[in-house]
Amino acid sequence: MPRVGLMLIGVDWGTTRLRAYLIGADGWPVARKDSDDGLLNVKDGDFAGVLERTVGPWREDAPEDTPVLLSGMVGSRQGWVEAPYVGVPATAEALAAHCATVETPLGLVRIVPGVAIGQTVPRGGLARGDVMRADVMRGEETEVMGALEALGGDAGTFVLPGTHSKWVTVEGGAITDFSTYMTGEIFAAMKNHTILGKMMSRDEADREAYLGGVARGLALGPGGELMSALFGVRVEGLMGRLREASAASYLSGLLIGAEVGAASRGASSVTIVAAAALAERYARALEVAGVEARAAPPDTAARGLAKIAAALS
Repeated sequence: MPRVGLMLIGVDWGTTRLRAYLIGADGWPVARKDSDDGLLNVKDGDFAGVLERTVGPWREDAPEDTPVLLSGMVGSRQGWVEAPYVGVPATAEALAAHCATVETPLGLVRIVPGVAIGQTVPRGGLARGDVMRADVMRGEETEVMGALEALGGDAGTFVLPGTHSKWVTVEGGAITDFSTYMTGEIFAAMKNHTILGKMMSRDEADREAYLGGVARGLALGPGGELMSALFGVRVEGLMGRLREASAASYLSGLLIGAEVGAASRGASSVTIVAAAALAERYARALEVAGVEARAAPPDTAARGLAKIAAALS
């Protein structure tokens, strides 16, 4: 796919972090800047000022027609300019066609839209009728496009672990389905704000405890079994089978195991898009589940921004 111009200024602008890239013609970054200037830390809505301070020197030195493309929560309703969601199937071309635009001292800036699902799913004939399955993502779509480009494929299952993990299905180069799991946020809430945290005054990384939690999570059935298994973390401690220092590792494994068990069903392989430490945790869980795992290379957001920029008209 041909590239637009010689390079691109791209920004992955999230809720708490900002990552800016000067991207070369091959789609990979030649320079990076990383800061705490995420959406929540932008004072008085001065997104233009933050952007100019971050990438202004690059813009001055770049050719005049160099695009500036942003992705992530900067395009949310609480961000700079809302970039409305596109539906599935979502291709790089569809994302490029629906970018929001804003005029700035740096020139025209485009913001990548998120992706939304909203479809009616039969409820098995229950009296209340059908329910609407809806989900959204913003920023992850760009990372998935980058992972596809970097790995040279056009289909597969991807997981983007985090506070809200995303499991994404891609077919023919288009995002066709995805689901969100609040695994990271639930872990933090359980550890810091429930009775389980009382037994986690010490926290040591314990591989065996983690894998034990993964196995328990994978064995859970549908419905509310996880709710019971969570209290089981306390029971394991009271019965002397789980050290306090290992309880957090076990809880993490339990939640990730439950997520992997539900989300990877039917997948033969999964591509993990995450930093190395978190990718390793998911790779271990997928191994226990009998699913092949591979890690995407770093800077998938930059590669995805380049792919979307190439489709700009």
